[in-house]
Amino acid sequence: MLAVHFDKPGGPENLYLKEVAKPSPGEGEVLLKVAASALNRADILQRQGQYAPPPGASSILGLEASGHVAELGPGCQGHWKIGDPAMALLPSGGQAQYVTVPEGLLMPIPAGLTMPQAAAIPETWLTAFQLLHLIGNVRAGDSVLIHAGSSGVGTAAIQLARMAGAIPLVTVGSQDKLQMAEKLGAAGGFNYKEEDFSEATLKFTKGTGVNLIIDCIGGSYWEKNVNCLAVDGRWVLYGLMGGADVNGPLFSKLLFKRGSLIASLLRSRDKKYKEMLVKAFTEQILPHFSTEGPQRLLPVLDRVYPLSEIQEAHKYMESNKHMGKIVLELPQ
Repeated sequence: MLAVHFDKPGGPENLYLKEVAKPSPGEGEVLLKVAASALNRADILQRQGQYAPPPGASSILGLEASGHVAELGPGCQGHWKIGDPAMALLPSGGQAQYVTVPEGLLMPIPAGLTMPQAAAIPETWLTAFQLLHLIGNVRAGDSVLIHAGSSGVGTAAIQLARMAGAIPLVTVGSQDKLQMAEKLGAAGGFNYKEEDFSEATLKFTKGTGVNLIIDCIGGSYWEKNVNCLAVDGRWVLYGLMGGADVNGPLFSKLLFKRGSLIASLLRSRDKKYKEMLVKAFTEQILPHFSTEGPQRLLPVLDRVYPLSEIQEAHKYMESNKHMGKIVLELPQ
């Protein structure tokens, strides 16, 4: 089968397609014939040598994919049949023509969605769902500040926060991204290149600050985050795009607010946790992708590339110009 490969860490120019052995499903696993796989920041970091896949996982890039069930491994208990369309949460391996998946990490594709749209759901929407509900305990009426509001996780978090009855606010880097976020349901947004998002957030909340921050930036935003966090607020950190270092009195400022700083990753969690997350998401959220009406959820796609243009896809993600997801289509 064809898979995305790189021989040594570095830039997008190191990526190429390579013929590798097709995997066989183990106990309780399903073999998925991949139609599409979405790109994530973790793929960029892994290509750069900064984020290894979990122990025992494939070294092939790709944390989410959609396709059809091609084979059932021994001991499969579920309702999956060969030929069923499905989408999968993966630790790696999605950017190949076939990938093995524990059956509990497969989800049905909602009616009316294309394969590229379905590929943009698993890692992204499960991350947003986990951050808001399981980690951040979002409640109706909460104000939620979502950094990188036009990213895949950002566009999902806006819609999920709105569905929970919360008030989503976003930070973005352009007017186009701001308009898209508001169209998705953001109650307000701040262009961090043009204004101090912390002061703008305090102004929007009439001085009280936000109850919840969903943060993939980290270091460079710590002071502004704690400044606009409400008393007893929750600050959920899931990325370090702004660096890992903090210089200054973070603890005293956080203590003064009685704030909680909680860090979370999804990729490194165990199979049992991921299966619980997939089950909860499938029951509570998935039906809203195929129901018409104001509560309808929609994966936001920016561009779809053929797998052969993997270098271009990585370059585009690194340009930070995209709004929503970048998806790769596999040769069938």
